Amino acid sequence: MNDEIQKLKASRERLHLLYQVSNVIHATLDSQEALQLIVSEAVRIMRASSGSLALINPSTNFLEIHAAQNLSSAARRLKLRVGEGVTGWVAQTGKVARVGDVTQDKRYVSIRRDVRSELAVPLEVRGELRGVINVDSDRVDAFSEDDQELLQELAIQASTVIHNTWLYEQLRLKVMLFQSLSTVSRTINSPLNVDEALRAITREACELMRARMCSLMLLNDTREWLDLRASYGAGEAYVNKPRLSVQESLIGVVVRRKKAMQVADVQTDTRYQNVELARREGLVSLLSVPLIFSGQCIGALSVYTARPYTFSNEEIQILSALAELSAIAIEKARLYERVVDVEEQLRQNEKLSALGLLAAEVAHEIRNPLTVMKLLYHSLNLKFEEGDPRSKDARIIESKIEHLNKIVDQILDFARTTEPQFAPVNLNDLVDEMGLLVRHKLANQRVRLIRNLQTDLPLVSGDAPQLEQAFLNLILNAAEAMTEGGTLTVITRSLPTNQVEVVFKDTGGGMTKEQQQHAFRAMLTSTKAKGHGFGLAIVGRIIETHHGQIRIVSRMGRGTAMHITLPVS
Repeated sequence: MNDEIQKLKASRERLHLLYQVSNVIHATLDSQEALQLIVSEAVRIMRASSGSLALINPSTNFLEIHAAQNLSSAARRLKLRVGEGVTGWVAQTGKVARVGDVTQDKRYVSIRRDVRSELAVPLEVRGELRGVINVDSDRVDAFSEDDQELLQELAIQASTVIHNTWLYEQLRLKVMLFQSLSTVSRTINSPLNVDEALRAITREACELMRARMCSLMLLNDTREWLDLRASYGAGEAYVNKPRLSVQESLIGVVVRRKKAMQVADVQTDTRYQNVELARREGLVSLLSVPLIFSGQCIGALSVYTARPYTFSNEEIQILSALAELSAIAIEKARLYERVVDVEEQLRQNEKLSALGLLAAEVAHEIRNPLTVMKLLYHSLNLKFEEGDPRSKDARIIESKIEHLNKIVDQILDFARTTEPQFAPVNLNDLVDEMGLLVRHKLANQRVRLIRNLQTDLPLVSGDAPQLEQAFLNLILNAAEAMTEGGTLTVITRSLPTNQVEVVFKDTGGGMTKEQQQHAFRAMLTSTKAKGHGFGLAIVGRIIETHHGQIRIVSRMGRGTAMHITLPVS
């Protein structure tokens, strides 16, 4: 009777334990807390000396302890290969091992000298063997069939914890991924320079992967070296470390093969070049993925953890997706910087063209009075007797007039070298190229560009670079006229007169009649320094040399439209 009562009490206690464990599993998102409860309660109910829960590391094929009760720190750090020891045998075969006397079992690997019996059951997650739950005792034959059944039930509970943890982690990663991708997308669509884009990328990658540190390295121009361009969480020693050789470094392997790579511990891996640095910085596990743009690897994005960690396939895919978007952001930032440089070069070319036109006008203005001076000088017939000092002065005056005349000729000859080189030109392509070059400037000035281009527009005969310069002047003048932002509409269309018309229409303040009359006046006589007056003399000259016409349609407060007509090629 007493035995039956004891059995009922034991059964009740087991059911209570399973109920308690089940409640904890469904009440907490902390997997470590749930797994530790399973192990500690198993040790208590079975009156075991110690217990542990070990999971198989898929990268190393070692059993690593994730939760333990009454084990020393050294024992917790012990790693058994699958197939090694009683625990390893269970992990390899998927069978239960109930050993009454471990001293008589050749499979046993001693962790504590006073252990006499052991019970180990496999831990399966959705049909896949993932680890082992183990309890041991100082007593021989300490574990019964009931204990085995209980531990198997606890293994099922543990598998639920692990599976739920995996689902939660995937959900967390996906949420963080969407947030990071959103941030990186904003980075891509914002006018950042390259360094700002790289800093944003490393910050997002580090937070997404919950890493100790993130670094981004880019190939130099020769593609022989990897330079650290940005980092997040790195110390001064890491930031100042030497550049890496693509051929000799671990990160270089990632770049050469264009494949992700993870390292379990960079502090002990002989392939890692900066082992001492990793130890000082507290860097342990590494995941590095290539930055690929248009099929070319441009660098590598790497994250480091502060403790041993195995990155899942999902995490590798997530970091690779972030790296792919990051490569786009980097190339976009580089392109933006090049566009800014090109815009500046175009502005400088505009100034040089203005100076050339100004020089030609100065030469024309000088030639007229110079010609009069030359004629008057010869009409004076200044001939003096030999020995008269005025004879030498007259010859000097004549030579200097000739000298000035030659300088004027040289200036005019130089100005004539800018005559257009005619060839068939697609004006729609020019408008698209100009829109690309000035899109950031227009965006900064809150100007929206609308292009209404005739798809079958005939080609015109012209000099593409000069027409680009004229269009650029008109676009920039229109933007300057819309000080509070607005809309710039560019229209192309063919005319019945065998001509093509291009219209630049803004929503600025408009031009007065006087401004319209003097818009294309030579710069020597114009008083307008900016807005619609700046560069329009160049535009007028370019259109004139292309045998075209330009006219202004403008009303104060209603905006301005510049109509350009050019002959069809």
